[in-house]
Amino acid sequence: MASYNYSTSNSEVGTPNTPRSASPKSPTIRSASPTYSVASRSSSTTISKRISISASRRNTTMNPIGGVDIAAIEAAMKQSSLDHLKGYSQNQYGTVEQSEDTEYVNEDSAKGYQVLREPAWNKGTSFTPEERVNKNLTGLIPHVLESLDTQCIRAMRMINSRDTPIDKYLYLSSIKATNTDLFYRLLIDNVATLMPLVYTPTIGDVCLQYSTLYTRPEALYISIKQRKSIKTILKNWPYKDPSICVVTDGSRILGLGDLGVNGVGIPIGKLSLYTGAAGIHPEKTLPIVLDCGTANEDNLRDPLYLGLRQKRPTPEVEQEFMDEFMAAVKEVYPEMLVQFEDFESGKAFKYLDRYKEEKMFNDDIQGTGAVVLAGYIGAVNLSGVPIEDQRLVFMGAGSAGVGVAKQVMEYYTRRGLSEQSARDKFWLVDTKGLVTKDRGDKLAEHKKIFARTDNNGHQFATLEEVIEYVKPTALIGLTATFGVFTESVVRALKVSVEAGGLGRRPILFPLSNPLTKAECTFEQAITWTEGTVIFASGSPFSPFTIKHSDSSDSATTYYPNQGNNVYIFPGLGLGAILAKATRVTDAMVYQSAEALSGCLNKEELLMGLIYPNIQRVRDASVVVAREVMKAARREGVSALSEELWQENMYTILDGDSSCWHVGLANEPCALRSAALFDVEWSTLAVSVSVSVSVSFVRLGLAWLGLRSWLAALLACFDRDTMTFMLQKQPGVS
Repeated sequence: MASYNYSTSNSEVGTPNTPRSASPKSPTIRSASPTYSVASRSSSTTISKRISISASRRNTTMNPIGGVDIAAIEAAMKQSSLDHLKGYSQNQYGTVEQSEDTEYVNEDSAKGYQVLREPAWNKGTSFTPEERVNKNLTGLIPHVLESLDTQCIRAMRMINSRDTPIDKYLYLSSIKATNTDLFYRLLIDNVATLMPLVYTPTIGDVCLQYSTLYTRPEALYISIKQRKSIKTILKNWPYKDPSICVVTDGSRILGLGDLGVNGVGIPIGKLSLYTGAAGIHPEKTLPIVLDCGTANEDNLRDPLYLGLRQKRPTPEVEQEFMDEFMAAVKEVYPEMLVQFEDFESGKAFKYLDRYKEEKMFNDDIQGTGAVVLAGYIGAVNLSGVPIEDQRLVFMGAGSAGVGVAKQVMEYYTRRGLSEQSARDKFWLVDTKGLVTKDRGDKLAEHKKIFARTDNNGHQFATLEEVIEYVKPTALIGLTATFGVFTESVVRALKVSVEAGGLGRRPILFPLSNPLTKAECTFEQAITWTEGTVIFASGSPFSPFTIKHSDSSDSATTYYPNQGNNVYIFPGLGLGAILAKATRVTDAMVYQSAEALSGCLNKEELLMGLIYPNIQRVRDASVVVAREVMKAARREGVSALSEELWQENMYTILDGDSSCWHVGLANEPCALRSAALFDVEWSTLAVSVSVSVSVSFVRLGLAWLGLRSWLAALLACFDRDTMTFMLQKQPGVS
């Protein structure tokens, strides 16, 4: 017979700032700042405008045989809508405004279905008997008491029973919409299995079908027709002061082209990874899609398409809209970091240059560049080809291709090469062949930096011709064209590398997403190079085993590398947030790559990997964030107070990141966020001379203007969040 030892919650019902009861048996990710539902009013606490409303029950019945009273149904629907908006009124512009007598329910005072319908509050079958009584949940959930681990087992069994990735994604999304604890516990514990569902490659298919699959809003949808109301729309987001935003206009989603508003799946997926990989609280994240229309004829013809049914406006109009958006963000959320994602190449470079003094970065250009550079550093070390002999061919000269080339070029200039000598190592190929200055077409501005002038008037139209001409040591693909790395191309690369001497290995990076756009597969690369290739892809591949031709049962298993941006952007964003960086500099981005390249452990090095095992992505995020913070300080863009950046702070930041995985739920101090950098709270408190009372932390330290690194840290990692991120809940025996 199982026995249970429950601790009674001592939370004060109705007090918004009282922290949630921290039962050791209960999941622990809770609101970073108080979240409320309509019912009882808070008089002194700034609140978010999230509304959780129970549908009114009506006595209206419909006779399936008799006629339908349409007028009665419409009247009932109208009255239901009015009931739902109780405490709200429409102004002359049709905008719903909060009335003075609006009442709210916070997490502690919420009862019954108010709790179960709020994913940040709902714990499902993990509510203790005391909580079930106090929150009027008795009978609303099954009698059994389960640990979070048991819930995870059930969820994984259900996921594994689904036949297709889309079905698995939809089930995961339903969990996210009902139980935040369970969703992120699943993602963190099963990152290798679930990350391909939450993001690439599955998210590509999700975006293609988004308007059909749509069931509920998960982001802000800002239309160009609402350009005069951007600030109002931003304020409508139900959570207070988000720390990180991912925004797209859907104009170039992965390798799938212009998907319009359907591209919103990208920001949603990326921000799930910010929580899973870097521990940023879900309520500190904000996904946004800017709907300017679409050039996708299939979407425009689709009767279910959720976006504007119009062509995109002129670049000048889109630029004005983007300027208005960035100005509104700066006013409404001045501390928020903005990550640009999946903008068409021309706009991506233009916006990156235009807003480089703001708190923003472009993941396609800078994040991809950094993650590929990190892998390239490791690959060069394994290749047997000296740095001075390296020659790189890039198949694809869009925003990602040029962004990667710039990052790798910086790697060479930091090792003593002149800028021109470093540039001479790169040959870029687009749909028209080798990019040269005398090719005869009008080159896009971002390509000109790598346009060749040493081709003596000869043009090379195909990749095979370029490889024969260049004799490269590395081939990097960012074309979004499946199979462009043919057998003849890969074998030619191998021959050109081995011609330089024994033991030299080719570097092959087919980086396009999703899998249907990959330039070649891992199996093909291994087969065509007889296993000598150093391989990294943008999408995940399984290990590949080759049985030896002799009569023995021996075989060799090869392990792929995935150059996934998730190794970079969570740590880069986290470091910028914690450093209170006023902008993201090139040095911060470069340092993230250097940090990632040094994250491999002995086992991974012996396996010939150039990226850490994906299950250790949180380890990598800590290392990257730490080095990004240091770079921000060196660059003079950290807004932290001077006294907090003394030598002792650097000592703290040099700590081992392993403590991030240690269970700390039973620590009495609410300031366990210090564990991120592997130091005891007492040490940190002495080192930085900060004294913060636990009661003040309970008020929510998120961005209250404390001029300290600790406040910035706690803004993203409140007590409950860090406990959630650090600890697997103990099972109930």
